[in-house]
Amino acid sequence: MADYIPPTMDWVRKQVEEYEGSGGTKGTTLLDTGMPCIVVTHTGNQTGGIRKIPLMRVKVDKSYVLVGSMGGQPKNPVWVYNLRANPSVEIRDETEVTAMTAREVTDEEERARLWKVCVEVFPPYGEYEAKTTRKIPVFVAEPT
Repeated sequence: MADYIPPTMDWVRKQVEEYEGSGGTKGTTLLDTGMPCIVVTHTGNQTGGIRKIPLMRVKVDKSYVLVGSMGGQPKNPVWVYNLRANPSVEIRDETEVTAMTAREVTDEEERARLWKVCVEVFPPYGEYEAKTTRKIPVFVAEPT
């Protein structure tokens, strides 16, 4: 089994540790937003290690929409490349953990529909989109 490689950003590592360490009963809102989040466990595309990242909780039916916004920065978050290379993920939504497969949304109509839902759930996504020139990657994680 691959080794777990903790996130390098301090706040991300602390969020994951609190969420995972409590079995999903604490740390379930992202930072000071009060907005629900999930933890996505995935495989590093270069290291092969186990990686974990907290993301906003955007649920559509039984699937989760994963947004590679990185706060509107000019580059994609590393997890985007990890999911492109290995789409098998595990989603922790509070105390429930589900094996899922992530697919990048390439259909423009589907992306527009999902993006609208994402901005409704977390309005800053609209600001992030406005401040970057890149097209923010959107994935859908579906039960396997």
